[in-house]
Amino acid sequence: MRVPIPVLETPRLRLRELRESDFPAYAAMMSDPDVARYLADGRALTPVEAWRQMAVFIGHWSLRGFGVWAVEARATGEFIGRIGCFQPEGWPGFEICYTLDRPAWGKGYASEGAAKALDFARTVLKRRDICSVIRPQNEGSKRVALKLGATLAETVEFYGAPALIYRYPVTA
Repeated sequence: MRVPIPVLETPRLRLRELRESDFPAYAAMMSDPDVARYLADGRALTPVEAWRQMAVFIGHWSLRGFGVWAVEARATGEFIGRIGCFQPEGWPGFEICYTLDRPAWGKGYASEGAAKALDFARTVLKRRDICSVIRPQNEGSKRVALKLGATLAETVEFYGAPALIYRYPVTA
């Protein structure tokens, strides 16, 4: 059964469903060692692995009723990354996750898109316990989480290495 995936918009971004047509840009993004170094086991993905990962994100919507969106720049329609709500089986918690292609770094897109996903998690999904799982060396992701009000809560073992759990405040 196909779950309708809402489209979210910010002043500069559109968060929408991942599409097959996103695959070339997605595979290129995930093959970049700088993009992948703080994700999962830190390894850049082959095209086959990127395809499987995209399929996981798409299927997550059907299994959980929420998931990860493709991020496109509203001005150009260009695919620039992924942002969303993620909690597969065995995950450390309900996560707001964000990964952008390297040309999109340093422009505030991660904060802008993650803020929209966080608002969706709180208002639509009614989630209260929300986190981001971040590698200790990933200063950019830590800045995004802190900007959105998260605080460092704990360190966990994740894919064989330490990861920091940043928790977002519960809002009324």
